[in-house]
Order: sequence, then C-alpha cells, then structure tokens
Amino acid sequence: MIAELQCVVLDCPDPSRLARFYAAVSGGEADRPDKRWALGEDWATVHTPAGLVFCFQRVEGYLPPRWPDPAHPQQSHLDFGVADLDRAKEQVLALGATLLDRGDDARGWRVFADPAGHPFCLLRH
Repeated sequence: MIAELQCVVLDCPDPSRLARFYAAVSGGEADRPDKRWALGEDWATVHTPAGLVFCFQRVEGYLPPRWPDPAHPQQSHLDFGVADLDRAKEQVLALGATLLDRGDDARGWRVFADPAGHPFCLLRH
C-alpha cells in the first residue's frame, strides 16, 4: 500500500452550505474539529458515521458539472495520507502520475494528476 484515502474533496461556491447538505444526507457531523484540516469560509468538512470524510473547498467562478456533459466535468479530487511524502511522490510518479504542484513543505502536501488527468493530493500524516 502506498497511501491511505483521507477524504473526498468537492469544489463548490459555498463550502459551509454544501457541508450542511451532506451532513444532513449522511447523518454526519459538519465542521468537526480535525487536526488534518483548517476550517473556514473557504473549507468545510463532514465526518460521516461510517468514517468517510467529505471536504468542500470554495472555488471562485465555480461552474457546476452538467451530467453527463464533458464541457462541464465533475470537479473533485482525492486526498491520500502518507507517512513519507517524498517516497510516496516517487511511487506515484512511477505509476504514471504527473506532479502538478510541489505543494507546501510546512503543511506537508503535493498535488498530482492521475494518468487520466484527474487531480489528487498526497498529504503527510
């Protein structure tokens, strides 16, 4: 195993509103304090009873997807927790990922694209 899925992140215009929606749908808890994420007007979370975490990030000029119109694709990415960020980086690159953003060493994350171009992040535990 290279990494452990930490959350699913959805782009949106209003993170708090979407978190409240999904908390109601899933029976989860919106914006529960969690050392992995800073909460605020640009970021919200839902911890579900099953243990899955949804995160919502504000995107200015957000254009919603129009299912199944490829001109307006789905906007989401996956975050994976890793023990060794540099080692995991080399492993995902070897599998065909592309580094999109070196990230922030202080916060411990890197952004990649999978072989089909979907973004995902590696986050240091």
